Amino acid sequence: MSQMNIPTATHVIPDLSKLTPVKPVPKSEVEVADGTHVSRTLINFWLDAALMVAFVALALVSVIVQFVFPPGVAAKGWLLWSMNYSQWCGLQFGLFSFLGFGIVVHVMLHWTWVCSVITKKLLHRQELPDDGIRTVYGVGLLIVLLLNGAAVVGVAMMTIQMPPQ
Repeated sequence: MSQMNIPTATHVIPDLSKLTPVKPVPKSEVEVADGTHVSRTLINFWLDAALMVAFVALALVSVIVQFVFPPGVAAKGWLLWSMNYSQWCGLQFGLFSFLGFGIVVHVMLHWTWVCSVITKKLLHRQELPDDGIRTVYGVGLLIVLLLNGAAVVGVAMMTIQMPPQ
């Protein structure tokens, strides 16, 4: 039998000393699209500040709608700072929506802490669910809350009564 020359593969080992290690992003920071890092503390601070301003603005607008304008249809034609009753109600709803969205984001940013408190303090367990399970719980809770809200609005729409003619 003749001997065949089978070429052997040569292995090239790269010089790893020239590679720069990738630094992990600390949990206290968030990496944004351009590669810079933003402190989670600053994100929470500015979100909380925006929520406080939105709450105060919502409270002021609600007091104006409730106590400054005459009630209901009697407010037709009345203006306050070039805005009528409907515009003030629209502003109130916009502030309410912004505040609600901000609260949802706030809870999302603190979701690990929320799960930790529920798991350790209320359920008296030591082990936290992993990130994937916590995310499923959060999305599931949000879906349940939104569906319940939609059901209440649907029932209200079906059961509203017109005034007697």
